Amino acid sequence: MTADLQMLAINTIRVLSIDAVQKANSGHPGLPMGAAPMAYALWQQHLRHNPHNPGWVDRDRFVLSAGHGSMLIYSLLYLTGYENMTLDEIKNFRQWGSITPGHPESQITRGVEVTTGPLGQGTAHAVGLALAEAFLANYFNRPDHTVVDHYTYAIVSDGDLMEGISAEAASIAGTWGLGKLIYLYDSNSVTLDGKAEMIFTEDVAARYRAYGWQTLTVEDGNDVEAISAALAEAKANTTQPTIITIKTIIGYGSPNKQGTSKAHGEALGAEEVKLVKDYFGFPQEDFYVPGEALEHWREAIDRGAQQEAAWAEKFAAYREAFPELAAEFERAQARQLPDGWDTDIPAYTADKKVATRVAGGEVLNAIAARVPLMIGGDADLAGSTRTLIKGADNTGPGKPVARNIRFGVREHAMGAIANGLALHGGIIKPYTATFLQFSDYMRPAMRLGALMEIAPVYIFTHDSIALGEDGPTHQPVEHVMALRLMPHLYVFRPADANETAAAWRKAMMLHLPVAFALTRQNLPVLEGAHVREGVERGGYVLADCEGTPQLILLSSGSEVHLAHEAYKLLSAEGVRVRLVSLPCWELFLEQDAAYREAVLPLEVTARVSIEAGRTLGWERWVGSRGITIGVDVFGASSPYERIYQEYGLTVEKVIGAARQVMGQ
Repeated sequence: MTADLQMLAINTIRVLSIDAVQKANSGHPGLPMGAAPMAYALWQQHLRHNPHNPGWVDRDRFVLSAGHGSMLIYSLLYLTGYENMTLDEIKNFRQWGSITPGHPESQITRGVEVTTGPLGQGTAHAVGLALAEAFLANYFNRPDHTVVDHYTYAIVSDGDLMEGISAEAASIAGTWGLGKLIYLYDSNSVTLDGKAEMIFTEDVAARYRAYGWQTLTVEDGNDVEAISAALAEAKANTTQPTIITIKTIIGYGSPNKQGTSKAHGEALGAEEVKLVKDYFGFPQEDFYVPGEALEHWREAIDRGAQQEAAWAEKFAAYREAFPELAAEFERAQARQLPDGWDTDIPAYTADKKVATRVAGGEVLNAIAARVPLMIGGDADLAGSTRTLIKGADNTGPGKPVARNIRFGVREHAMGAIANGLALHGGIIKPYTATFLQFSDYMRPAMRLGALMEIAPVYIFTHDSIALGEDGPTHQPVEHVMALRLMPHLYVFRPADANETAAAWRKAMMLHLPVAFALTRQNLPVLEGAHVREGVERGGYVLADCEGTPQLILLSSGSEVHLAHEAYKLLSAEGVRVRLVSLPCWELFLEQDAAYREAVLPLEVTARVSIEAGRTLGWERWVGSRGITIGVDVFGASSPYERIYQEYGLTVEKVIGAARQVMGQ
């Protein structure tokens, strides 16, 4: 392979990228133009992947954290021979129905490991991918039988490293010593608004050294050999993650726009595209791909097939030596739960009160005991969230491998790292835990988890103003409803210990993310014959009357108990009343119309809802005649019983509202 062929292959990325952006008249040409040499060094000389089998389990993982430069990865996927990434898809960049959207989306484009674009997220997702590799390698590998052994690479930008999530993620990755995590930092000193020196003057390498990372520098971003040597040095360090600062020129090859923000976020323009093609010696032809360059890039197909075949031989020997482990490995990769995983889920009786956070921790442990590849952790709140796996080790300095992941006070990175664990494959239902109030700190990561249609579990405790004395700064009011607004996210707010157990059972079988909202305070255990079935359908009749109801009371979580007391008193007065528990709106909405009508008959318009949070949203269930009881202001610092009284979360308020909607 000659230097001329190497440069032709690199320039093909550049020209293909600017043509796609120009045709769409939208996009970010600067990053692919500047970062093409580092992409070449990585994808041609280091990255282990199989274009004809993008899901090969022991492939290296690549994250384009700077997702705005999406044409870089689309060009790489096309050039290296990913079968679904055709030249027509490149031409359809940013158009309806294409697999080349404006930012990479893992759920629609094979070969894209992670959905990126919101800056910083990819840095933390990459930490999760590397953490998964370390855990699975420790669990499955045996002397002379290594079946998990790969690296996680991420191209990161100035913007990524300005975002707070990248600092959280880098800090914990350095603490753990994730030696197979490598960032290639595209240091082009330009942002969307101008020169980076206007806003970003820190010594990035010094910061990462302080985090415990190895730091390397390549002064010339066009020097493929220097970049490749730095990657080799990074791979040799097995005890530290590495960041390689690579000095690049944004929009390289554009005579009038390179090195400026004009190359960042808009098409170069037809005349400038012509000048770029002249500079690189390309013909004035749209989407021209030199045959020699394409042939060189497509060497990745045979190389990847050989790498996977070599791994398959190793796995065959592993299967012969360790048949049970091999079978477990394959089940985990297929995301299959082991037989009997739910055997020990407890059932609760009405002889004591149990906080749903406590029940949640007990159920989690019952499941984790039978699902050894279920791992997760908390944001320095394990004593309160009750989410430690009993008898399991904790992560710590130089120790990334443990079932109890100690994230520290890093909620944002925690959410994204859990997403990375779920994206990797082999980890079963990774989970996180913190107070519901701090779901705000996690929300961008949760949104991406929902967008990617992966299935981590986000556990939130201390779910309402019943947190009490800590006051309004820590009392979530709008958070449950805000989570319910997010597509592809199942939000469970169970009413008691048995609903919590049923919710966990259902969550383990769902293929989308789940958020739990669990109580700090103890709650009675409700009596109901159909709790499990009802929770699995999102809503059910907890207590009923003879004949058609005159009134329906609806609730979720701890307030179901207030509604239940009101139900008993109203029933004793002769009112035909039905009590409906709605622990998961999303599941209830998925039920057929007949089931929803059976639970909430349209003819019964006298309805009252009660929930210790914002009332907005309950209108869909109570209708225009109904009354919603909730908390539409911030909380207060006081024992929670007093707050409930002051805010009208009482049996008397429910009964009064019931009489009002019935016209009494």
